[in-house]
Amino acid sequence: MRSLLRRMIRDGKQTAVLVTHSALDALVLADRVVVLAAGRVVERGPTRDVLARPRSAFTARIAGLDLVPGVREGDGLRTVDGTLVSGLAGGESAAGDSVVAVFPPSAVSVFTDEPHGSPRNVVPVRLAAVEPHGDVVRLRAVPRPGGPDWVEGLAADVTPAAVADLAVEPGADLWFSVKATEVEIHLATS
Repeated sequence: MRSLLRRMIRDGKQTAVLVTHSALDALVLADRVVVLAAGRVVERGPTRDVLARPRSAFTARIAGLDLVPGVREGDGLRTVDGTLVSGLAGGESAAGDSVVAVFPPSAVSVFTDEPHGSPRNVVPVRLAAVEPHGDVVRLRAVPRPGGPDWVEGLAADVTPAAVADLAVEPGADLWFSVKATEVEIHLATS
C-alpha cells in the first residue's frame, strides 16, 4: 500500500490526503504534514522539518523526542517553574522568545541518586512506566510531588541491563540527566 501511494503522489499526477498516527508513514509518504491535537492544528510544514524540530509536546512524542517548553535565556530556556534547561540555541531566537528544548530519549541518563558532574540538566522524576522499545527499554516519567510539571511524559531509553542494575519499577523516584550538548533549543512557533 505504501509503495502504491508513494508512486501515485510522487509522479505529480495525484494528490492525496492521508490520515495516520504513524511518523514512519508521514515521513515516507508525505511532503507536508499537518499535526492535529485535540481537534486543533498544532504544527504544519515540510514533513522532515516538523518531525526533526517539533514545537509541541504532542508532535515531539510522535517523532520520538522529548520536549520542554520555556522562554529563551542565554544558551538555554527557563521553564515556568524557574528551572534553567541548558542547550545549544541557534541564532533564530533571542532572549525572551518562547522556545522549546528538544532531545532524544537516548540522550537521557538515569540515576537512583542525584548525580553530580558535568551534565547541566538534572531533574527529579517519578517513574511512571517501563516500556519495551525495540532493543531498549523506555522509562517514562511523571512529576514527583512538588516537582516540576514539565517532566510529565519525558522518556529515557536505557538497556535492559541498566534497568536490572537500577532495580526500579513504576513509582520509584529517579533523576534524569541530559548533557547540554544533546539539547537543541529552537522557537516554539514557526
